[in-house]
Formats: sequence, structure tokens, C-alpha cells
Amino acid sequence: MKKLLRYLKDYKKEAFLSPFFKMIEAIFELFVPLVVAAVIDSGIAKGDTRFVVKMVVVMASLAAVGLISSLTAQYFAAKAAVNFASKVRHALFEHIQKFSYTELDKVGPSTLITRLTSDLNILQNGVNMTLRLFLRSPFIVFGAMIMAFTIDTKSAMIFVITIVLLSVVVFGILLICIPLYENIQQRLDGVLSLTREDLSGARVIRAFCKEDDECSEFKERNDLLTALQNYTGRISALMNPVTLIIVNFAIIILIYSGGLQVNRGRLTTGEVVALYNYMSQILVELIKLANLIINITKSAACGDRIEAILEMKPTIIYPDNYVQRKNGEFIIELKHASLRYKDASKDSLSDIDLSVKYGDTVGIIGGTGSGKTSLINLIARFYDATDGQILLDGVDIKEYPADQLRKIFGIVPQKSVLFKGTVRDNMKWGKNDATDEEIISALEAAQAKEIIDAKADGLDYKIEQGGKNLSGGQRQRMTIARALVSSPEILILDDSSSALDFATDARLRSAIRNNYSKKTVFIVSQRASSIRYADKIVVLDDGKAVGIGTHDELIRDCDIYREIYESQFKKEAVS
Repeated sequence: MKKLLRYLKDYKKEAFLSPFFKMIEAIFELFVPLVVAAVIDSGIAKGDTRFVVKMVVVMASLAAVGLISSLTAQYFAAKAAVNFASKVRHALFEHIQKFSYTELDKVGPSTLITRLTSDLNILQNGVNMTLRLFLRSPFIVFGAMIMAFTIDTKSAMIFVITIVLLSVVVFGILLICIPLYENIQQRLDGVLSLTREDLSGARVIRAFCKEDDECSEFKERNDLLTALQNYTGRISALMNPVTLIIVNFAIIILIYSGGLQVNRGRLTTGEVVALYNYMSQILVELIKLANLIINITKSAACGDRIEAILEMKPTIIYPDNYVQRKNGEFIIELKHASLRYKDASKDSLSDIDLSVKYGDTVGIIGGTGSGKTSLINLIARFYDATDGQILLDGVDIKEYPADQLRKIFGIVPQKSVLFKGTVRDNMKWGKNDATDEEIISALEAAQAKEIIDAKADGLDYKIEQGGKNLSGGQRQRMTIARALVSSPEILILDDSSSALDFATDARLRSAIRNNYSKKTVFIVSQRASSIRYADKIVVLDDGKAVGIGTHDELIRDCDIYREIYESQFKKEAVS
């Protein structure tokens, strides 16, 4: 949590002025009981109306100055807190963008969303409250006690005992509640994770009639969270009544002993009233302080969670300097490359040797879980090889800066993701300054121009979030077009035509081969027909390359490829 405070350094003035003006307000507030005592003893008791009016004006002046000081303090506190949260949010989001797939797999989207929203809002509120009340409340408590000593030492001892008892209650309850609040946040993460999963997979849940099961699981997790929140709430709720009991008993003792001393002439009525007012101030401020500490505890827990994300180091570090490329024979070379995911018990890819020439089309095929997507992620450096080496144009891929590397690759992932906005906006993700002609050309090659032609708005057609107003095949063609707009040197199609019919798939491959013949293309597919005419085909089985060659060579020498090809073409013949 302490490391997050560096984001307040640009708002030192606001962070100083807010508690400063709160202290001014507190000082004026401490003078009010003395003015009241003077009104009673010197005004009302003596029948001096002019003095009473004079003191009323003084009290009104103290209230006005206190109000102005309070508003000023709140302005500076709010300004510091909001800007602090904004800086942390930007820093957190920027840091998340540096995460490799490894960190994203480990943390999960729901956790990151919670950190960026709920946790940051609680942290912002904590900073605001701390700047306004953290100094003011203790100052009032101890200030009231000191002022009580200036009135009567014997009566002031009641204040000392009361403050000690209140501190034991307040901090005892807080020590119990702090770990409980941290546990609540962890349970909240679990509920949010399940909620996100259920909402994103709502169609699948309904298709399998699992609504009742998911509702039961959500109810179970939510009930556990609710039970913990209720338990913690019951403990923290003890704070106000217990402190009220202690203070009210102290007030009873104070008034009783004060009354006796008034009868003996040791105290005046006004001084007893002043002592009572100081005790009331202590009560109010201790309750505020208790609630503030609870708020700070929650904020600190949230701050620690945010800090944990900020301190998570990306496993993939990109250098800053652009690489001088060698323009050798091969654009991609994998030399005994292996990949093991974090915390996995075995390698997902083992000892892959592959050399790809400029302009080659490489097909990657294999059964489910054979490592096809893992190989693509390795080539594009979404993961680093755990063993071996990957060369891009003769240079170790780890030496390329992120900007240079991403311009070389154009990637169409398995899951077609489109963003809310126009078709034109989505296409410009690949190239910010892409012209309409370039976009249309890419759409034609991706067999997606017919989609636009059917829409009255053309390139201005609005795509809903996630591309929900398009079919699966239309989304795939759009994402392929988006990759083509950037005109990458290496185009990776990760099973991105699975929703296309055979005729459209064939036209797509033909258009890419004719219009982008100089580009190196990797095609991951379950269909043997999609990669049949590739210059090189890689057959994967359980993370190992069991065959590399042309279609004819693999039909002759690779049993697994032959089985895949024959099984598919028999099915096609039947259909």
C-alpha cells in the first residue's frame, strides 16, 4: 500500500492543505464550549444581555470560519483523492497491457476488473477520508481532554479513563475485523469470477439446461460472502453502542461529580456544561475515528491487492531498440523449442525444429490438445520458449521491441473478437491511417465485402459489442480482414476459418495466395483441405512434431496425417 502513495506526489499541496484546514476547523470547534461557558456564567447568570449577544456573534463567527475551513478542506481532499485514483488507474491499466499471456492466465480477467473498479473506488474513498479526518479526529479528542484539564484537573481524569476504555474497544474490534475484511474481498473475487463466467456462457448454460445448477452455485458462494459480511458487520456494529455506553456513563459521572463541585463552589455551571460539551465532542470524534479506521482498513486491503498486481513482473520483457534485420534465407526458425505453461506438470510443446522461408505457406494440423495454438503463440512471442531458441529473420525473437514485432505479425486468433463501433473503426485496429480503399481490398480478400455490401451503412455499419449482430462466419471474415489491413509480413490464421463453409474457405485461401503471395502465412486448421496445398505442413501430436513436409510427403510417411486426411475426406464424400 505504501508504494501507491507515490502517486500522490503531484498533489502534495492538496494533501497538505486539506488536513491543515481541517485542523483550523478543529481549533475553532474547541473554543465553542468555552464561549458557551462564558455565556452561561458571565451573561445569563448576571443578566448581561449585551454580553450574550456579543458571545452569540463570536459563536456565529467561529461557525462561519469553521464551515469555510471545512469546505476548503473537502475540496482539496476530493481533488487529491480523485486525481490519485486516476493516476493509479492509468498506471494499473498500462501495467496490465504489459502482461504476457502467462500473467493474464494466472490472474484472470474478473480479478483485474475488480482491481480497476471496486478496489480503486474504495481506495479513492479511503484517501479522501484520511486526508479529511485522520488528523482532525485525534486532534479533537486530545484537544478536548487538554481543554478539560484547563477547566478542572479532577474532572479531566474522567476524560483520560474514558479515552483509554474507548481506545481498547475501538482498536480491539478493529484487530478482529481487519483480517475479516481481507477475506471478504477474496470471497467477492470468487463471486465476480463466477458471475462473469455465467454471463459470458449464458447461451451454453441454457443449451444444457444448467440454469438451476449455476443458480445454486451462485447462491452458495453469495451466501458464504453474505454470511461473512454479516458476521463482520455484527462485530463492527458493536463499536457504536459500546462506545456510546462508555461515553454516556462517563457523562453521567461527569455531570454528577460536576454538580457536587458546583454546590461546593469549586466549579461554575458554565464550566460543567463546557466539560459536558467536550465529552460529547470526544464521543462524536471517536465514532468518526472508528469508522475512519474501518474505512482505512478496507482501503489498505484494496491497496495491497492493487499493489500486488503492479508488482507482478511481466515474464516477457521487450527491449527498446529496433533490431537490424539480416534478411537471411529463413524468416522463422525454431531450434529445439519447447514450451511449458506456468505450474504445468509437462511440456505443451517439446523439441520443435522448424525453418520457414520468406513467402512460404505453412499449415499446422493435429488433434485437439496437440499444441497447435501453443506453437502459434510461441512463434508470435505471446509466450517465451522454456527451452531452445526462436529466430525471426536470423535474430533471436527476444531482441525485438514490441512495436517492431507486432508490425511484423498479423494474427487472427481462434476466438473472433470485434469491438463496439463501426466496421471502419474495427478495420483501423490493424492500421490507424488505413484508407477506405485499403479496407475494401482487405474485405474482398477475406470474403467479407459481401457483408458490407448488404448493409446500407457500408463501412459505417455499427458492430455491437463482441460482434453479436454478426454470425460466427461473418466475425471470422471480419477479423481476417482486420489482420490483412495492416499488411503484415507474417500472417497467422489460428483456426480462423472453422465457421466458414468449404467453398468460402477455398476462396479465402485462394485470395490470400494470389493477393498476398509475398507474405509468409501460417494456417492452423482441423481441416486437411485447408492446408493441403501449403508449402510445408507441420503435424503435431501431444506437443511433438511427428511430421513436417508437403502433403504428398506426409501422406506417404506420416501415419497420423494420413489418418486425419482419409477420415475427413471419407466424411466429405459421404456428405
